[in-house]
Amino acid sequence: MDAESYTDRELMVAAAAREIDDGDVAFVGMRLPLIAFQVAVSTHAPDAISVFESGVVRDDPASDFLHTMCDLPNLDRALSTTSMIDIMSRLQRGEIDVGFLGGAEIDRYGNLNTTRVTSRSREIRLPGSGGACDIACLSQRTVVLMAHEPRRFVERVTYNTSPGHGAGGDWRARESVAGGGPETLVTTKATFGFDHDGELYVKSLHPGVNLAEIADDFPWDLKTAAEVTDDPIGRTEPPSVDVLELIREFDPNGFWTR
Repeated sequence: MDAESYTDRELMVAAAAREIDDGDVAFVGMRLPLIAFQVAVSTHAPDAISVFESGVVRDDPASDFLHTMCDLPNLDRALSTTSMIDIMSRLQRGEIDVGFLGGAEIDRYGNLNTTRVTSRSREIRLPGSGGACDIACLSQRTVVLMAHEPRRFVERVTYNTSPGHGAGGDWRARESVAGGGPETLVTTKATFGFDHDGELYVKSLHPGVNLAEIADDFPWDLKTAAEVTDDPIGRTEPPSVDVLELIREFDPNGFWTR
């Protein structure tokens, strides 16, 4: 297998998997996080556990490809198949180390909109929150995955479905929002962190991407790692041959990753 031949989404999966530490309890959603957890538990995080809104709890990869969290292979050999209320109770008790989220819009403080957007003067209704607001409010930290498109980056989300760092600073503490908020954003072009005020900054660029390519995508002056941590902007580590093999084992037809 050619380690240089990977898609943007395969790179995102590899980057997302690295956000799961060994021993973490990860609240896994749909699409790419389904694969990212399986990669993590098969490599550097063998003692990680995944929980799903549907009530499934597991500590190993699924027995076959997953279109959704409710597919039978996700139930096969699961640690438990409980209920939504059991999983949400884990969130309320502070037991979720990392939760994965997506969104149609994200603003400079990591707030997410999955409820409604306006396009060409027409309001478009989106799927809404589901469990995303709970994950955003109660996980110890969250990781956001989304395509890198300028329309997704806004100064302030038009509808705050899932709070990030609110208005910045100590907003979460002032509003008694229990979890830690967003820690990482992974797009198809870069990975981003959040500084001590909760503001987005670019941490690493994916191979072949330069800062000038993405700076104009944001309606504010985008901070960089050099300004926040004194470290230069890094390069996102591409998936290794072994990780690519796993990604393609868990998504053999590229349903989520092509």
